[in-house]
Amino acid sequence: MRVITGLARGKILKTVPGSDLVRPTSQKVKESIFSSIQFDIEGRRILDLFAGCGQLGIEALSRGAESAVFVDNSDVSLSVVRDNLSGTPFMDKARLVRNNYHSFLLSCNDMFDIAFLDPPYKSDYINEALPLVEKLMSVNGTVFCEHPKEVALPEAVGGLIKHKDYHFGKIYVTAYKKRDLK
Repeated sequence: MRVITGLARGKILKTVPGSDLVRPTSQKVKESIFSSIQFDIEGRRILDLFAGCGQLGIEALSRGAESAVFVDNSDVSLSVVRDNLSGTPFMDKARLVRNNYHSFLLSCNDMFDIAFLDPPYKSDYINEALPLVEKLMSVNGTVFCEHPKEVALPEAVGGLIKHKDYHFGKIYVTAYKKRDLK
């Protein structure tokens, strides 16, 4: 697994060792996600929820994002994120938060332009997190949800409107756009 492009292009990223719960996003899926937003990353604030090894947030930083918040409930995962950030110029743009997604989302006062949600597949965290993430998204912000084919996500969650579904075999990525409801 590597950073695709930008300032850290080619950097090899470590994965979380020995965990059945952490499933890194495949290179093909990551390439598709970032191709769809390639002109919308620079200067944006990123949320990498369920960060795992942090590859999505790191890819965004490499492509010019202003900042990234990496949230994970695991010390091991955050240690891997920290290792993956080492040797890059992004440490001052990154904030690592050890917390469960629910507590973080309820207490967070930050606003984000792009959010990546890639929770463990055998959970309902994605449906629980979406309404809380919606409140933290800027108008026209984008939320990417990686999920198994069997999980159907709603057409809308508050101001989040389903924008596009991407299919990669058994893996789906649903993109939402935040619309102003006023």
